[in-house]
Amino acid sequence: MKYIVCEEPKKFTLKEKDIPVRKEGEVLLKITKIGICGTDLHAYAGNQAFFTYPRILGHELASHVVEVDSKSKLQKGDKVVIMPYLSCGTCIACKNGKTNCCQNIKVFGVHTDGGMQEKVVLPEAVLMPAPNLTDNEIAIIEPLAIGAHALRRASIKANDTIVVVGCGPIGIGIIKLAQIKGAKVIAIDTNENRLQYAKDTIGAEYAINALNNPADKIAEITNGDMADAVFDATGFKGALEAGVDYMAHGGSYVLVGLSKGDLTFNHPKIHAKETTLLCSRNATREDFQFVIDHIKNFPTNSFITHEVNFEDMISNFDTWLDPQNGVIKAMVNIS
Repeated sequence: MKYIVCEEPKKFTLKEKDIPVRKEGEVLLKITKIGICGTDLHAYAGNQAFFTYPRILGHELASHVVEVDSKSKLQKGDKVVIMPYLSCGTCIACKNGKTNCCQNIKVFGVHTDGGMQEKVVLPEAVLMPAPNLTDNEIAIIEPLAIGAHALRRASIKANDTIVVVGCGPIGIGIIKLAQIKGAKVIAIDTNENRLQYAKDTIGAEYAINALNNPADKIAEITNGDMADAVFDATGFKGALEAGVDYMAHGGSYVLVGLSKGDLTFNHPKIHAKETTLLCSRNATREDFQFVIDHIKNFPTNSFITHEVNFEDMISNFDTWLDPQNGVIKAMVNIS
């Protein structure tokens, strides 16, 4: 079977190997769609945290069952969502139901070889049946689940006002899912096209360019109250450090984007607001189920802006790094 491996930064290679053999409790899956996420782009560029080479990338996946145990509830041909977070089940985080931040976590396509291959083997425990979803919908469940988890971390409820900094795929997911919960959303980015998409297609009530005094504009929108919660979906140091300025007294600041370096906050400023500072990592089964239940309310077709066949991925990948090409979500199809 064919697979693509990232040998080192800026170098993909198309290769062939034997089809993997499953064990009891595992499922052989045919990969049909591979969503390209920020982790894949950063890994290819050489600036992804927690990463080593060579690595087969890909963890936003649509798949169909090829082989499964006879006693399984799954059957050959079933469409399944893959939760790519392989947790140990025995550490303190797992025992407390926080499998998303397991001490020994292995994220499929990050810490272990992932889904840029025709077939993979995974434990049945990380699969969720999705009989009524399209393959494109299945392939974007994972990034949306990250947004669902962040919103759950901050206990977002109806009539809350939130700020989402960064209108990439994760930020867009947070915006839409927050609206489903009944919250009012202020979107911030430096890319006017993405801001327009967030407002016109996703439905953010307000869209503010980060270069145009966003704190002043948020104060104006909220009559000086600022936002009940702020979500950073950029991972950029400057944006991460500025986000607390958009937050109300008694509010929450949720760091969804990941920066490799140190962050600096003025302690009197965050102390005066009694800031609740939260990090949000990955997602749990509960978050995946929330997205599966609501995916039909998401504009999947406009969210997926670029599609190529598996054999054409390598020649197109560099173009997805260029913001001028208008990429929101690139999708790779395996026939």
